[in-house]
Amino acid sequence: MRRWPRALGGWCLLLAWATASCDTSDVTAPRRFEPVAEVGSAMALGLWTPSGTDTCTPAIHDSYSVVGPDGLRYPTWHPPVDPATGCTFGHEHGRDPSSSALYAEVGPIPFGYANQHLQESGFGAMRHEDHVGHKVEWENGMTMRAGNSGTATLLIKCDVLTKLHQGTHSPDAFTNNLHEVVYHVRCTDGTAFSATLLTPIGTPGELVASCDRDRHVTVGIATPPNSPEGGGKRALPDIGCVQANVLNPPDGRPRFDALRESWEVSASLRAANGRTLASFNPYYQVIDPSRYYDPALDRAMGRPIELCYQPAVQGRDRCEGLPPTAIAWDDPRSPFKGVRRFVDVNGNNVRNADGPNVWYTDPLGRRGSPEPFPGALRQWIARHDNSGLELHGGVMGRDRDYNAPGVRAPN
Repeated sequence: MRRWPRALGGWCLLLAWATASCDTSDVTAPRRFEPVAEVGSAMALGLWTPSGTDTCTPAIHDSYSVVGPDGLRYPTWHPPVDPATGCTFGHEHGRDPSSSALYAEVGPIPFGYANQHLQESGFGAMRHEDHVGHKVEWENGMTMRAGNSGTATLLIKCDVLTKLHQGTHSPDAFTNNLHEVVYHVRCTDGTAFSATLLTPIGTPGELVASCDRDRHVTVGIATPPNSPEGGGKRALPDIGCVQANVLNPPDGRPRFDALRESWEVSASLRAANGRTLASFNPYYQVIDPSRYYDPALDRAMGRPIELCYQPAVQGRDRCEGLPPTAIAWDDPRSPFKGVRRFVDVNGNNVRNADGPNVWYTDPLGRRGSPEPFPGALRQWIARHDNSGLELHGGVMGRDRDYNAPGVRAPN
């Protein structure tokens, strides 16, 4: 059974130009989570069951799990093909986090930890997210820029490990703007924090057309209906993007890359008095989602694979090499399953020079307190302030493709 325990490694800070050194001066830094006894299962465990061409059993799938800081067992990252049995799960969770430089410190990521405690925190509703949408990306020793107004004044190295719930196969993100994000960053200038929260991305009930950022599309009521307004945006393709770029492009050349999605996060951890302790705004990009918004269709959802069998599109661009007879949207042979992704890291800001390192916030990253309270999540922030020298830049995963045997939509 692949039940991974809590990792409690020391905090290794990369000093200038990647010289390794472990900082033990702050005894709270090495332990992101204290080890706790297992007390039960989180609601996120056991959500996945095999369907279609999947060959793994639920028991094999749920063996990839970890005890969270609340003592509940959560699903976590697993490979798309189980190495012990060779069975396929039909979905992937991105890059294996165990090779991240931060893994020894933060350990396996519990999927659904913020969702688990949303209602308990007093939010008044639950936010359920499926299993397959959890996507991990990371990079060691990224070069970041520290400067003002886009002028680089200093180059800094950073390790970044992140996870976003970013399902690109269902109607969920058309209306729902609350999505779980995990974000760990450690930089050579002292910028460092670990955040887990449900962050509102854009406006609930609305999407922004990915091919025309000035076009806001009202879709419907979000779930939960009290989802707050968020910064950033969920830029998703709609039927207008399909018509302009695939079915009727000006030059007659279909361009499926125009149907990409951009989930532009503007997240923060805030103290109870509203003061920002840490903030970050990565953009999570998906090149080949298996959906687009079309209110004329069932569930308002179109499938790009079906466009490949239009006479003007067949055999061209991403449709090249497909069987002559139409295949289903969830066929592993479809090129539209969300396996090509990358993350623009963008800004990382810390305003916590006076500490403490450990803050407790509600699952939305608000009401931060040095003391825990019902529904609170434990966050870690370095005693640091990089005001006036914003840390930004870096792209993770631009050339990676997470396709693997058996992977298909929904993914």
